Amino acid sequence: MNDIIQLENKYYVAVNSTYADDRMKVLNHADTFGIFDRWGDVQQIGEEVQGIYHNGMRFVSNLDFRINGKRPLLLSSSVKDENEILSVDLTNPALQTDGSIIPKGVLHLGRSKFIRNGACYEQIKITNYGNERYDFEISLRFDADFKDIFEVRGIKREHRGEITEIRHLPQGKVRIYYDGLDKVRRITQVHFSEKPDKWQGHDCAIFRVELEPHKEFTIEYAIHFLIGDEEKQLLSFNEARQRLERELKELANILARIKTSNDQFNQWITQSANDLLSLLANTEHSKYPYAGVPWYNTAFGRDGIITALETLWLAPDIAKNVLRYLANTQAIEANEYQDAEPGKIIHEVRGGEMVAMNEIPFKRYYGSIDSTPLFVILAAAYYNRTADIEFIKSIWKNIEAALYWIDNYGDVDGDGFIEYQHKSLNGLTNQGWKDSHDSIMHAHGALAEPPIALCEVQAYVYDAKKGAAKLAKVLGYDSMAERLEKDAELLKQKFNEAFWDEQLETYVLALDGKKQPCRVVASNAGHTLLTSIVEPEKAKRIAKRLLQDDMFSGWGIRTLSKNEKRYNPMSYHNGSVWPHDVAIIARGFSKYGLSEETLQLTSALFAASLFIELQRLPELFCGFERRKGEGPTNYPVACSPQAWSVAAVFMLLEACLHIDIYAEEKKVYFYKPMMPLGIEELKISRLKLGDGYANLKLYCENGSVGVKVISLPQGWQVLMITEGNEKV
Repeated sequence: MNDIIQLENKYYVAVNSTYADDRMKVLNHADTFGIFDRWGDVQQIGEEVQGIYHNGMRFVSNLDFRINGKRPLLLSSSVKDENEILSVDLTNPALQTDGSIIPKGVLHLGRSKFIRNGACYEQIKITNYGNERYDFEISLRFDADFKDIFEVRGIKREHRGEITEIRHLPQGKVRIYYDGLDKVRRITQVHFSEKPDKWQGHDCAIFRVELEPHKEFTIEYAIHFLIGDEEKQLLSFNEARQRLERELKELANILARIKTSNDQFNQWITQSANDLLSLLANTEHSKYPYAGVPWYNTAFGRDGIITALETLWLAPDIAKNVLRYLANTQAIEANEYQDAEPGKIIHEVRGGEMVAMNEIPFKRYYGSIDSTPLFVILAAAYYNRTADIEFIKSIWKNIEAALYWIDNYGDVDGDGFIEYQHKSLNGLTNQGWKDSHDSIMHAHGALAEPPIALCEVQAYVYDAKKGAAKLAKVLGYDSMAERLEKDAELLKQKFNEAFWDEQLETYVLALDGKKQPCRVVASNAGHTLLTSIVEPEKAKRIAKRLLQDDMFSGWGIRTLSKNEKRYNPMSYHNGSVWPHDVAIIARGFSKYGLSEETLQLTSALFAASLFIELQRLPELFCGFERRKGEGPTNYPVACSPQAWSVAAVFMLLEACLHIDIYAEEKKVYFYKPMMPLGIEELKISRLKLGDGYANLKLYCENGSVGVKVISLPQGWQVLMITEGNEKV
């Protein structure tokens, strides 16, 4: 296996390293995730990616459950709706023991496991459905290789730490010690609820079971992942499960509730909410939406910001937490190895031995061109949504630092546009959201040479400066506000002159290092509509262009036109369909009053969800044309759940309802709202407004949408705008 591709001393993680196959089951909680087979075991077969990972390292590399030395027969295996528990139903094969035979299928072996706070808990319950007593042994074999996650994904290492000791302790406890090259001791601790009857070697616990007819036997164990001198409280399976369920219930209050008259749409909303909540992780700074499982189970700047924007209208606290985390991890000095510069917002954060040893630059890596302006955009949007000026004051220095980076570091060649050119030897070559090494190209197929100015990034900078100008004015910095407004308007003029292509009827993808336009049709242009840098007439032409057959697959908008040289519907960024990409474009359509176009994209992704297990939209799917009676073609290694994909439904609803919340005015606006196809009624409960909550009902009546206010905090108003210009 080699998932790291080296090109001219630059490293790219191959996309086939992003996921385990669909026969595997994934659990996650904060900085820990597990990849199991359908039996609930961990085995090193195929790509050898199974295991339980914690803080960037594999703490469990083998976990094998047996009955009389044989593998049980699989009945079913599933992860519960809220993603917290893996339930596995097994039965016994025919077994011979001490001269007698246990017939096949008389024992039910139920496995339930979950991950919480750096530990994996499992309960194994065995029920005898036969009419005789059966005596047998069950065993659990485990091991830990302490491989770094990047080592598992294919990077070869000349040296690594070593397992120094395996220690058996009283009361059914075993510890495996690993001393890393980074001088950090890591420990995998296995603790059984009762002491095993015997051990086979150091790694296989054996229990003797004498089971009367219609009786049960239960064994529980917990695996703790310890770093340094860390110790963790020993909880029983039920104690830990109750705490997890209580935490999930409390966490659910962060989101407003949405219920429609369409059960299938409700399932999409409910699954998306559960998936999103499962990705919210406690960090030292705030609760942050990790990007996705398994391999992106960590903080990414861009992903977190876009997820926060997708959910801002119904969960403003997510945005507040994202802003707080990113402010605390903002770069304060230049570091070429990390692509860091003062004021720049993080791209990703990783733990593990390899980042600690600087073998890879991802401990804190800043190779993202758009995270910094998006940070400012989110801050301004959060203020509009909440009027939380005290929080804005607390991060104002970070906003100023981000603006400083845009003006002093983002514009590499001084032409007024923001470009990227990586400095880190092992950093990302492309640093927009399409960060594959081959995702930015010219019409003839040649890859663009840096520094590269992406079209959507200029729009983000425009919106960032407009938003920052408003914040500056609120804070009393009038001269700064005036300067930012002028900068934004100048950028708008320059952008429309340099990036608009009359023949393509859209913006070019980018300008290369020689200021030559990359004259290809790509979904990036749709992101510009999320801002007001686009003139209304151009917005209509962009929408029309993006919905032509070469771009619109029937399931969503492709990342790249079918007419382009590098188009490949099975590629990662050059022809696939990404739900978050489609949702952003739909919201842009709605901002320009393009109602039918908004509904078209919403209906397309809803239809796609109906063909996907659990209606969980994955990171992406292939860009093949929609075929009657068939679902979208899977991208086999897509992450799922992925935060900005599962959050897409909420931005799509925001786009259809065209809801804008202005907390300064204490007003909720609906601008010519529409219902997604097949929905006659939609209820919004516990919508946070100021210090209170609103409950609203929207309904279809005589071809239009009405709203009924069930309850509203004092001083707030709900306004329905049915005529006049849309708010852009």
